[in-house]
Amino acid sequence: MIPIVVLAGFIAALIAPWLIKRWPNKSSLFLSALPFVQVIFFGFLLFTRVDESLRVYVPWGEQIGLSLSFNLDNLGLLFAILITGIGCFVSLYASGYLKGHQDLGRFYFWLFIFMAAMLGVVLADNLILLFIFWELTGLSSFFLIGFKHDEQRSRDAALQALLVTGLGGLVMLAGFVLIGEISGTYEISELVKSSQLLRDNTLYLPALILVLVGAFTKSAQFPFYFWLPNAMEAPTPVSAFLHSATMVKAGVYLLARLLPILGGTPEWQHVIVIVGVFTTVIGAFLALGQTDLKRLLAYSTISALGTMTLLLGFGDPVAVKAAIVLIVAHAFYKGALFMIAGSIDHEAGTRDIRLLGNLGRKMPITAISAAFAALSMAGVLPFFGFIAKELLYERVLLANPWMLASVIFAAIANVIVAALVSVSSFWRRPAEISISSQKTIHEAPPVMVIGPLILAVGGLLAGIFVARSGEIIQAVVNTTINQATSIKLTLWHGLTPAFTLSLMTLFVGIGVYLFISPIRQMVQKLYQLPGPEKVYQLSWKFLLKTSSMIIDKLQNGYLRYYLSTIIVSVVGGVGLTLLLKGGWQLPRQLLAPRFYEIGLVLIIIVAAFNAAISKSRLSAVASMGAIGFCIALLYLLFGAPDLAMTQFLIESLTVILFVVAFYHMPRFADFSSRHARIRDVIIALFTGVLMTMLILSSLGRQIFPPISHYYAENAYLIGHGRNVVNVILIDFRGLDTLGEITVLAIAAMGVLALLKLRSRKDNKEINK
Repeated sequence: MIPIVVLAGFIAALIAPWLIKRWPNKSSLFLSALPFVQVIFFGFLLFTRVDESLRVYVPWGEQIGLSLSFNLDNLGLLFAILITGIGCFVSLYASGYLKGHQDLGRFYFWLFIFMAAMLGVVLADNLILLFIFWELTGLSSFFLIGFKHDEQRSRDAALQALLVTGLGGLVMLAGFVLIGEISGTYEISELVKSSQLLRDNTLYLPALILVLVGAFTKSAQFPFYFWLPNAMEAPTPVSAFLHSATMVKAGVYLLARLLPILGGTPEWQHVIVIVGVFTTVIGAFLALGQTDLKRLLAYSTISALGTMTLLLGFGDPVAVKAAIVLIVAHAFYKGALFMIAGSIDHEAGTRDIRLLGNLGRKMPITAISAAFAALSMAGVLPFFGFIAKELLYERVLLANPWMLASVIFAAIANVIVAALVSVSSFWRRPAEISISSQKTIHEAPPVMVIGPLILAVGGLLAGIFVARSGEIIQAVVNTTINQATSIKLTLWHGLTPAFTLSLMTLFVGIGVYLFISPIRQMVQKLYQLPGPEKVYQLSWKFLLKTSSMIIDKLQNGYLRYYLSTIIVSVVGGVGLTLLLKGGWQLPRQLLAPRFYEIGLVLIIIVAAFNAAISKSRLSAVASMGAIGFCIALLYLLFGAPDLAMTQFLIESLTVILFVVAFYHMPRFADFSSRHARIRDVIIALFTGVLMTMLILSSLGRQIFPPISHYYAENAYLIGHGRNVVNVILIDFRGLDTLGEITVLAIAAMGVLALLKLRSRKDNKEINK
């Protein structure tokens, strides 16, 4: 059942373009039905199976540790509900935001690919399977971020996100491999049982660092945070889905999932907590200098992700409880605020908060949604964000003062950002000439209003009905830390230090908001300082320049140089390795050749020499044909009539084609210098000697018995075929054959594309 639920997203992606093309105005309702049904399904499981997990195991590539295994526990179900629930609202929202767009079908295709891939990430119980889905989220997000592919900034942002998260994913894969080698399994549910074995191994720290790099790049942690604000070039539905509630939380999910496996060590705590603190402060600080609504929300998202990471770095029940509550609260208010920012841009034509204002009366429902979401973000009673902030303070009060100061600073910045989105945009007179005042602005379409409104109200209801929310949070926390613990969530704990800090940050944030303009200008001056993004840009420029230099030298357009480079590399690498490592081992006794075999070999040598020095193309072709026919005779003499027949046919056809082709070529002429020919002779001699020595060495060292006996004995019994060669190609080496067929098919498609391109150019020239 579970693989079908995940697979349904991929099927919907294939159907989406066809549906939109056929019913452009009604297809969004059909497409939104799938995530709606999925969120009902996952919600039912979460509310009814709070103490159980449902595991599905389908063997696949067990030799490499890969299996189609899924585990529906409370942690995975919570994230699945966030993915499908917000995905349903985003699907509806996009139908209004991108209404009439010519590439709407392409957008929904990649949106559902991403949604299905994210479900695979949070439900996978196999590390290799998780990595496959992980990389698929990066690929689909690349196309979603670069949706406006005709704009250079969108293409650059998409490429940057793909490179940063993709390279981090590859590093993470290396960590997964180390974990699998240490424990002997890639199944996450089995790894929990051998967690102590992992922690005691000398490879624990390298594996931990490699995995954390993947998590940090995906969740925009320091120093990889810069790709997330740049990804705001994507359409707002993408930002609301990928960059507030799903993709950027994949790294946070991975930390929560691996907490009982790799957590509980000083290395885990020190690395994650330090990175989390840096990310929390940097994201909050950089948010204060932004004037674009989406970039403002993006930097505050970075800060929130840093706080989640910080809490999971602590790893104790109180910290994990605060992290889970913050994940849910953040998904509610930040998903709503991103969509609200898109609605403002859609109606007012700008996202610049300096030009926005007085939208409250023109967009009342959106203003109410913004107010509710902002109150939750600021941590105001009785919203769920207030509970998240109070739990955060309860845990950080136990840490050192620097961490407490960092979290307080981020909370103040949250209040300022919330006020900028909800107050400055809707109720304040703009400081500059308002673009929005020059347009006829009205409320956004219903499909763009319903999602933010439900998410914003959901943050309020989750806070009011906190007792029921607490039961779910407790089940998720118990699964995350792999132990039973008692958790209670209440709106009022009394006049505690955490509540006092919450009130203080609220009032300080409001006070700072009143003087935000000079603070913004001061922060903007610091943007010019070099940072991680500058390192990325310099590295990218260096890579492009170096690649260009190498290509100019190697890709010069001369086939003879390509062949020489490849041959010299092989001869040098293989020959020197075997020579230095003592790999040459000649056979003790060579087979005694018969006189006709010696005659055929002599003919081959003479023909090869003649082909190399001949001044006539026809003479060279005839010599090459003689070589091929002699080899065919050798096949025949050594009992391979099928190979001999194939060789005869190929040589006959090749000779005819060469003769026909060369007949139309100009007269023979020498274009190479004497030195070039001497160089080529030396390369050819070394290549021939190497291949001869390799063959003799293979005859002189036999580590395993010949596999030919196995093929001959099992061709009929296992492969059910009497022709041994055919059975080898189709059954025993079927994967190789499939690869060869795939290469030929890709090459054929490339040739077809070039021919079509050529025919179109010819038609245009004819029309002119």
